Amino acid sequence: MKVMVGPDPSLVYRPDMDPEVAKDKGIFRNYTSGPLLDRVFTTYKLMHTHQTVDFVRSKHAQFGGFSYKKMTVMEAVDLLDRLVDESDPDVDFPNSFHAFQTAEGIRKAHPDKDWFHLVGLLHDLGKVLALFGEPQWAVVGDTFPVGCCPQASVVFCNSTFQDNTDLQDPRYSTELGMYQPHCGLDRVLMSWGHDEYMYQVMKFNKFSLPPEAFYMIRFHSFYPWHTGNDYQQLCSPKDLAMLPWVQEFNKFDLYTKCPDLPDVDTLRPYYQGLIDKYCPGILSW
Repeated sequence: MKVMVGPDPSLVYRPDMDPEVAKDKGIFRNYTSGPLLDRVFTTYKLMHTHQTVDFVRSKHAQFGGFSYKKMTVMEAVDLLDRLVDESDPDVDFPNSFHAFQTAEGIRKAHPDKDWFHLVGLLHDLGKVLALFGEPQWAVVGDTFPVGCCPQASVVFCNSTFQDNTDLQDPRYSTELGMYQPHCGLDRVLMSWGHDEYMYQVMKFNKFSLPPEAFYMIRFHSFYPWHTGNDYQQLCSPKDLAMLPWVQEFNKFDLYTKCPDLPDVDTLRPYYQGLIDKYCPGILSW
């Protein structure tokens, strides 16, 4: 049975993406129909209503034992085949192809950084959360800090947070909220989704990748920061040093999407070699 998670809203509404540019790059063919945009808005409305400090902490507790499944990285990649977005009229190929497309784009531009190639393959594997029963709004989409007031570049910021109970709490409803100035993003509680989950999986299973890899996985959907230039009040010098890496990764995450699918069988041996080097064996998810 195919699991349908619906359109990834992070691919539909980008404050930094001109629709004509996206169309020219072959990424999006038709994201203008009313019903699709209504669904995207509804997804963000649910996300921005229910992603609270208590909710995110509960998800860390729920998934922090990594007891849902035992599988290899390549088995997780294959699982993404079950996340074909059948409700999306424009992208009708499995998410696993996007993983290889991203990885191959990075490999072409950065042939000397094999760990970076692997990041391309790994970056969306946290979407297996959808196979564990998580709703779309707790898996995909742009991420943002909970515990402080949302900033202007958060998608649909002005129309989706009205029912978020944290914003009625004086501890969480200011620009800094529960944080100290420039505390660092590693001390910030991000909305729950595939970024944070995959980062935690990598830590728990002791992937031997460089810090930049962990950072790109954890914050690649944090568009209000790496593209919107918001949440600077929370950033440490380390965050600012890592920002160019996240932005470099983002180019390949967005702009390698196209209907020309890679020959996955030909690519598998190379990426299996990288998996064996940096994150071998059966992992806990």
